[in-house]
Amino acid sequence: MNRALMAAGLVDRLQVTLFPVITGRTGLDPVFRGAADFDLELVGKRTLDGDIQELVHRPALH
Repeated sequence: MNRALMAAGLVDRLQVTLFPVITGRTGLDPVFRGAADFDLELVGKRTLDGDIQELVHRPALH
């Protein structure tokens, strides 16, 4: 559903939360596999608990 909404231009904000962990045992399937390319404009950011980053982007088709 994410890919269909993005492709239709129905997503105006994309929020990504980054957890500072590196692991080789998980994360094998990309969330947007097969989706079109998008440019992301950073419109908001904040730090949670000192390490966790919350980033808010405005997507636009590349």
